[in-house]
Amino acid sequence: MAEAAASSDFNILLATDSYKVTHFKQYPPDTCKIYSYFECRKGNNDEFKEIVFFGLQYILKKYLTGSVVTEEKIQQAKQIYQLHFKHSIFHEEGWRYILTEHEGHLPIRIKAIPEGSIISRGNALFTVENTDPNCFWLTNYIETTLVQVWYPITVATISREFKKLLAMYLNKTSGSLNDLEFKLHDFGYRGVSSQESAALGGAAHLVNFQSTDTVAGLVMAQQFYNCQMAGFSIPAAEHSTIIAWGRSREKDAFEYLLKQFPSTPISVVSDSYDIFNACRQIWGSDLKDNVEQRNKDSVLVIRPDSGDPVKTIIEVLRILEEVFGSTTNCLGFKLLPSFIRLFQGDAINLRSMEEILIALKNEHWSTENIAFGCGGALLQKLNRDMLNCSFKCSYVEQNGKGLNVYKEPVTDPIKVSRRGKLILRRNSDGIIETVEEGKGNPEEDLLVAVFENGNILQDYTLEEIRKNAKLQNVDLQ
Repeated sequence: MAEAAASSDFNILLATDSYKVTHFKQYPPDTCKIYSYFECRKGNNDEFKEIVFFGLQYILKKYLTGSVVTEEKIQQAKQIYQLHFKHSIFHEEGWRYILTEHEGHLPIRIKAIPEGSIISRGNALFTVENTDPNCFWLTNYIETTLVQVWYPITVATISREFKKLLAMYLNKTSGSLNDLEFKLHDFGYRGVSSQESAALGGAAHLVNFQSTDTVAGLVMAQQFYNCQMAGFSIPAAEHSTIIAWGRSREKDAFEYLLKQFPSTPISVVSDSYDIFNACRQIWGSDLKDNVEQRNKDSVLVIRPDSGDPVKTIIEVLRILEEVFGSTTNCLGFKLLPSFIRLFQGDAINLRSMEEILIALKNEHWSTENIAFGCGGALLQKLNRDMLNCSFKCSYVEQNGKGLNVYKEPVTDPIKVSRRGKLILRRNSDGIIETVEEGKGNPEEDLLVAVFENGNILQDYTLEEIRKNAKLQNVDLQ
């Protein structure tokens, strides 16, 4: 197993909600084990019926692996919590016990479903329990850090929904899934809240696609998921590189780009002034010969970036067909010449993409003609409640005697929690289900031990994760 160690400047003692610092004083005095689980609960109106499990390995490697408790960190936490609470509440004795008895390694066991797994909402995704009876309080202390896995799970899930949509329309309009992994480009880097969000969200998208401009995601996939290069991009213009030439020299800007990148694909934003004139006059007349000299390997990708996406795309396709012609594929849908394609990266979300794909199909255009980019709707316009991500205690031991515990709020049945130790299994119908109260057969358990006493036990590669998350035939319908 690959060696890993948490960041030395990260203090796990401080990586929790304030109230959890006081919880060691709140459990029954004879408690010796706390067992909790994480799930994406079902909701009343679930837009997403299934999720992609991804990102726990990063959190474990980055924050929990190795000797994460030191005397220096204990003293830092002691000082901060003294000032924060204005009382001596910090569990210094408990943390020093971990330092002396476990050499700073967390006495915790985590079992999880393999990363990349596709699973219905409402199932346990991982469980957490203490391995030392003196550290029962630690299980839920680290909840705050562990639950942040909601973010990569949600991004990977949304990204896969995009992929299912694209696959369905590619299949309907071309009969092929060629280049599917390059049909959705991650443009979310600048729109997220931090460098870590960009890295984690960017890597989550790369579970499903190989197209990105979020470099941080590439680095994360390399460092934490053993993938030398997870995604790809092409040279592309932005408005500054076009308008820097001045309005009267837009043609010169376009021509210059074609010359600068003669043998590679090039994406050119073409709506700085008039997208329709750019397509008809500049690309379709002034530079027509230059464009037609290119081929599939040096394709010109025209990018509209404003206006109503459906109306603009349909009109641009009509103009390009008028000046460059079109052919029909094996299913009878129209296709532009191989040297020219479209890219829509403005105002893209699941709903708008579906509207575009429906319009293209209705106008007899193949999905092969276009690729998409997505930023905020992919990496930022989401939260923990989107998939109802939740971490709950379901089993405790007191004086060695086990007790199944749960919550059952009379005001909200959705928040009823599971009871006892859990097993994740595939039933006789092939459907994954969670068995409660320790009743399941451990030999059938799909939850795999991934972390124990500060050590990583499973080290998934991005290649393995992609295989787990690949689309099935049912996803194309």
